[in-house]
Amino acid sequence: MKIAVTYENGEVFQHFGHTESFKLYEVEAGQVVSSEIIPTNGSGHEALADFLADLSVNVLLCGGIGSGAQAALAGAGIEICSGAAGDADAAVSAYLSGELESAGVNCDHHHDHDEEEGCGSHCGGGCGGCGGGCHSAPAIEGPNVGRLCRTHYRGTLNDGTVFDSSYDRGEPLEFICGVGMMIRGYDAAVANMEVGQSVDIHLTPDEAYGYPDPRAIFTVEISQMPGCEDLQVGEDVVLSTNAGQPIPVKVSARDDMTITFDANHELAGKELNFHIELVEIQ
Repeated sequence: MKIAVTYENGEVFQHFGHTESFKLYEVEAGQVVSSEIIPTNGSGHEALADFLADLSVNVLLCGGIGSGAQAALAGAGIEICSGAAGDADAAVSAYLSGELESAGVNCDHHHDHDEEEGCGSHCGGGCGGCGGGCHSAPAIEGPNVGRLCRTHYRGTLNDGTVFDSSYDRGEPLEFICGVGMMIRGYDAAVANMEVGQSVDIHLTPDEAYGYPDPRAIFTVEISQMPGCEDLQVGEDVVLSTNAGQPIPVKVSARDDMTITFDANHELAGKELNFHIELVEIQ
């Protein structure tokens, strides 16, 4: 098995799309047998999935990652463990011992999960995840960055439709601020809030889930996917990579021979509004 870690000065680099190098670990029988540092040579987030696939990487450990990059990596069969931090060698050891849990690889909520939804889960279990493109902007700054925050929120579209609410679940969302577990606009707002404060924010797609990524739409032959024969356009299903990583998708088209899936986040391309209340900082 080969494990790649976003790398800088011995530690896990926190922004996948901006990493200038990976540390690549060769693993046999659950033990690291060799490692090397490989520069990306300026490859941006759009090319990094192919870059890692060419290296035959099986697993990626990283900090924050956007939904578009998650979809591309999942399509290449690369397992993602987001939310890693600190010493890179220690992170790999923790992963191999089963002690490192992904912060959320299905950015199916307002992390990106990334997202993708690390990116956390969808707001059904927490408003987490990096949206597409959240790593092309400067790092989040504020007194709450790096701290465990608990927030209540209500998310609405411009027409007033509520797409998610922690108030309805009766449980605040918990995340580490500023490390890529949330979409950028949400993270930036919480970074400067005080406990007990409430704010209302409006986010453009660039600050939320980005724009739909055509690379996240793929077509396969129905004969190659037993069990998909009865799927209909509009259905939501969960596929999995060869590494067992779940990929939430929607059936976008089909004919007698093929079926097309869309792994873009359902809120990609939309402007979002949030009412946020900072409940606690730890």
